[in-house]
Amino acid sequence: MTLADRWLLPDGMKEMLPPRARQVEVMRRRVLDLYDSWGYDLVMPPLAEHLESLLTGVGRDLEMQTFKLTDQVSGHTIGVRADMTPQVARIDAHRLRTEGPSRLCYCGSVLHTRPSNMLASRNPLQLGAELYGHAGLDSDVEVISLMLETLRTIDVKGPVSLDLGHVGVFSELMQEAGLVGEQQDRFIDMLQRKALPEIASFIEGLDLPQSVAGKLLALPRLNGGAEVIARARELFSGSETILAALTYIEQVAKRVQSRYPATDLYFDLGELRGYHYHTGIVFAAYSPHFGQALAKGGRYDSIGKDFGRARPATGFSSDLKTLLEVALEMPEIDRSAVLAPASEESDLLIAVAELRTQGVRVVQALEGEVVPGCCDRQLVLKDGQWVIEAR
Repeated sequence: MTLADRWLLPDGMKEMLPPRARQVEVMRRRVLDLYDSWGYDLVMPPLAEHLESLLTGVGRDLEMQTFKLTDQVSGHTIGVRADMTPQVARIDAHRLRTEGPSRLCYCGSVLHTRPSNMLASRNPLQLGAELYGHAGLDSDVEVISLMLETLRTIDVKGPVSLDLGHVGVFSELMQEAGLVGEQQDRFIDMLQRKALPEIASFIEGLDLPQSVAGKLLALPRLNGGAEVIARARELFSGSETILAALTYIEQVAKRVQSRYPATDLYFDLGELRGYHYHTGIVFAAYSPHFGQALAKGGRYDSIGKDFGRARPATGFSSDLKTLLEVALEMPEIDRSAVLAPASEESDLLIAVAELRTQGVRVVQALEGEVVPGCCDRQLVLKDGQWVIEAR
């Protein structure tokens, strides 16, 4: 590594400089205030904790994304969080132990061993909200609504499209086909890539009954508008479990559409985001101005089980930095400042402190240094009073 290369960031790592960092912070406060107005309490989990805790309840999904290191104090293996959801689940189950619904929100940096997609950074600023202790339409609709309100608050370029699915459809088909372990993982990979020729070849080699094979072949094509649900009802008419999942999706869609009529609804029954820990409906928000999901989430009722408290749970998360990349307008940041002379005079210091208390940006000159270019006004002494004048 050359001397110059030492100061380069690792691939996929991003930093924020002025004024961008200030814009992100303004929007972070704005969104967290939104969550507070909905009754969601802010939590701040640590950046790293015991590896077993970070990976509990999420299966294999985060294993390869988590940086692992040895704690020099205890000698135990700890991990740098790749997702804050397990941490918030631990807080709800083990620390708060709230009776009844618990609403929690967060915003903090996470670290990934590799980018989650070609457009993602490896150090997102993860923003999200989780609702624990309630199973059913009300909580799922509330969380989806809050996700859409987040995009509205940030004013992302629209139109926004809401993608709805349900992992129960896939789970039931896997049981019917008897696919487990490596076979199931291979099918999930092909399904996520919509690799239709590979799927056809894979299913042909399984020697399944024609009726089961036909359902598996149809699954990657079950995406689109409301007609998808009607086609799925006909295809899976013999499965009460799948029919119940389809009804649930319809009910959620109807309620969300009544709240947000301008939101386009899209149904994808082959979508398996977080399949290893999601237990019901899954959802994501998209914009034509960005090639990946802007925010995503779903129901994950089993995540708190290993923490000793298996509570119903639903939530969503997003990368705040990504959201701001597709915002119509960034928050306006006034970088102008008042220049105060270099002096220890008590009246001057009192005047500077009062201005700063009022939210005025004041830069005190340093003896012998160049005046910052942001200072368009200055404090001057007139008739024994410090007043602001244009420079």
